[in-house]
Amino acid sequence: MNSFDLPRRTFMQATGATIAGACVNTLHAQQSLASGVRIVNPLGRVPLSFIIDDSTCLVNMGHFCTPQFAEAWPDRDEYKQPWKDWPREIPDDFVREFGEWCAQQGVKGKYSIVPYPACVGWLDRGLPGWSKQQLDASLGLVRDLMLPNWDIHPEMITHTRVIDLKTGRPKATASSATMENSYPQIDQSVDELASYLAYALKILKNCGLPCEGVTTPGGFGNRVKDSLPLAVHQAVRDVFPVELPHYFKYVVSGPESTAPRLEFVGASKTIDNLTVSVPAGTGDWFGGWQGIMDSEGDRYCNADATQGRMVEMIQRGEPAVMLCHWPGMYCNGQKSGFETFKRIVVSLADRYRDQTLWMKVSEIARYWAVKEMATIARPSPDRLEIETPLSCPRFTLELDAAAIKSPPVLHHKDDKRVLRQVATATQLSDNTFTQDDDALIISVDAPAGKWSLTL
Repeated sequence: MNSFDLPRRTFMQATGATIAGACVNTLHAQQSLASGVRIVNPLGRVPLSFIIDDSTCLVNMGHFCTPQFAEAWPDRDEYKQPWKDWPREIPDDFVREFGEWCAQQGVKGKYSIVPYPACVGWLDRGLPGWSKQQLDASLGLVRDLMLPNWDIHPEMITHTRVIDLKTGRPKATASSATMENSYPQIDQSVDELASYLAYALKILKNCGLPCEGVTTPGGFGNRVKDSLPLAVHQAVRDVFPVELPHYFKYVVSGPESTAPRLEFVGASKTIDNLTVSVPAGTGDWFGGWQGIMDSEGDRYCNADATQGRMVEMIQRGEPAVMLCHWPGMYCNGQKSGFETFKRIVVSLADRYRDQTLWMKVSEIARYWAVKEMATIARPSPDRLEIETPLSCPRFTLELDAAAIKSPPVLHHKDDKRVLRQVATATQLSDNTFTQDDDALIISVDAPAGKWSLTL
């Protein structure tokens, strides 16, 4: 294992694996683009995102998960911790403090909500130890404060014990075969796997929390990786009206690309059979999943953001996605992980504010789906004909040495939109353009389907 290896295994490299008679294909930038035209990062900036695992309402997963993991894996030292001394709750006051600070800084990402956290109680029914008013207030805080800037994912049903979907009760004994972190240990059909995912999604739907994707807890699905994209696709679309399902499972390291992976089920490559896997690019170097580790913030970036894994990804021009576990932000009331995180965000902003853009995981997934599936033709020097499979904010094109005399105009059906010129690329926003001696850069809110630009 190298310095970036984690319990979440390295991002899947294999393609063409058989899934229930279908084929999972991965797209590698095979779209048709006119010569001298490139689809670049949104607004020409590197996407940033923050993936938070093991979060839920009120329940401190470090406290409640540790003894259950110890029962299943009694020989592992990490489970022989004084969990009884840790707080049972991560309070909503901390959620509010975290969420408000992130909103002020523009931070976006993914925030898990485990639906039946460590078997303590059902978020759509009740949490023993907390009143209904407390649970309702906690769910309301997630809806009001977190939802605008964070994707909500179930991290399966309990994150500890596997649930019998017929009874809603955990399996009778705790072992590696009955814990979600290593589930399933026998081959499962896509429908069986999708049913388990959908069960978790339905609980969050009952709580008024919309989801466009899921997060796998630990090694969940490792045995059935080939089936997972289709199961995610079926489950998310069955429960929510989602155009583009996505999921988080993998962490990539070293020189591997951190770009999302487009996974198609079947021979045709269309949005209707697409799931997007969005990887993280760092380990969890904050307080860990139990909230007891010392943070190693310089591994993300040092004080002046000249070194660290986030700097490496930004300089490479690919999505820079950080990973943490929620107890490692709170650190059993010490908040040391959160303080380290704040320093990292400020350091990155001081050096790279004009070159980066915070995005939700679903926004990164959508942009890459459009980026890799769009087609662009240039029937004449002053016209681009474009087809995008989905609508896409901040869809950004770069054209070689294309000085123009009047603003570009976007044409879609009977509508047209004149773009606004800005002085530099750092000033790009929705429906703007900038040009210099070398290139013309255009950023538009792209509609779905066929549209054109006149230059």
